[in-house]
Amino acid sequence: MAYQSINPATGKQTESFKELTAAELESKLAKAEACYKTWKRTSYAERAVIIAKAAKLLREQADTFATTMTKEMGKRISEARGEVLFSADILDYYAEKAEGFLAPDTLDPKMGEAHMESSPIGVVFCVEPWNFPYYQLARVAGPHLMAGNTLVIKHAGCVPQCAIAFEKLLLDAGAPEGLYTNLVISHDQSNAVVDDVRIKGVALTGSVAAGRSIASRAGQALKPSSMELGGSDAFIVLEDADMDHAVKWAVWGRMYNCGQTCCAAKRFIIVDSVADEFLEKFTAALSALEAGDPIDEKTTLGPLSTEGALVQLLAQVNAAVKGGAKVVLGGKRIERAGSYMEPTILTDVKPGNPAFRDEFFGPVAMFFRVKDEAAAIALANDSDFGLGGSVFTKDVERGKRVASQIETGMMFINNISWSDAELPFGGIKDSGYGRELGDMGIQAFVNKKLVRYVKADAPL
Repeated sequence: MAYQSINPATGKQTESFKELTAAELESKLAKAEACYKTWKRTSYAERAVIIAKAAKLLREQADTFATTMTKEMGKRISEARGEVLFSADILDYYAEKAEGFLAPDTLDPKMGEAHMESSPIGVVFCVEPWNFPYYQLARVAGPHLMAGNTLVIKHAGCVPQCAIAFEKLLLDAGAPEGLYTNLVISHDQSNAVVDDVRIKGVALTGSVAAGRSIASRAGQALKPSSMELGGSDAFIVLEDADMDHAVKWAVWGRMYNCGQTCCAAKRFIIVDSVADEFLEKFTAALSALEAGDPIDEKTTLGPLSTEGALVQLLAQVNAAVKGGAKVVLGGKRIERAGSYMEPTILTDVKPGNPAFRDEFFGPVAMFFRVKDEAAAIALANDSDFGLGGSVFTKDVERGKRVASQIETGMMFINNISWSDAELPFGGIKDSGYGRELGDMGIQAFVNKKLVRYVKADAPL
């Protein structure tokens, strides 16, 4: 099977890449292990020179990187450019902060002296998705390379040019061979990499099914892992919310990246007294979006990443309707070249309908009316996922009280600002475990070693 670049705005293939042979894969793993033996002994300052240089090159070549992304997975060019610049911010953040995050931590034992120190563990295997082709790579490369590990990466099969571009970025920044290695491999080869004794940790961002498979395999080998597996985030609007503000964030939260975001707003839970007003304004705002070429700055609705993604989403909507849901907006393919779907709103989604527990990875919103705040909290928590969520209210203290009762890894009050380099990102339940970014993001694949010193004449 080849990795294919197909422009989802046109449906035309532009490039194809063959998977590595067994010998080529072995060579790359051997180089990653060899590089680790020297890289782990480099200073933070030496590592930071390379990582910061990569950030600088990203900024200087932002338009080039963004255009590759837009043509390969359909992200609108303004969003693509923003992703490139954010990726640079992440690399800079860890180049600056890593040494402090991993500095020895002095302890206070009853006898003698002690501290905790951090050290890298080796070659880490990362399996990354297509929806943020550079950001997903930056948020593993920044922390784990600065920690002293080396990385081998299996990127998604539909974004091979983005994967190659990021590997070249590190090499252009002065990375030694084997520090960061892109692997064009099959699922079977990926399983073999997880099993390989040279691999000391595994990180995955992807589907629940992929997470269960990779996590169980890593667990069988007693290798640490982190899993970010998607979500079905609640967007709660209470009766005292600023409605125009809430609708603005609702549109952004559902339609950013054409809805192809793990922590996107997906379940809109609105207190009944303001539900009609919200639905009317939300429907009007989504209706105003117009499909176009994602490379055009004026386009407000881009394509889904692949034809397969569109077909799957349409099937989910059809299953939801068969289960009793009503389509109040959209629900169909847009008749034009490429993989475009109408922005869609589903109502009357009841427990038992497959849509009630599904994740819609695209421009499909589920709308729910609830009696009050307590009912909103209960419905928000009635989910197999637990990645993020948001609550809108003019009373910030009320928002905090609601946020503390939602079973997720992240909550946002009057916004859905998902990611900053400084803020840990991750979830619970079927959304996975572990955190990326922030101080926590660099701790996943380091050995936290206790060192204790007691004087020779101390009593036993």
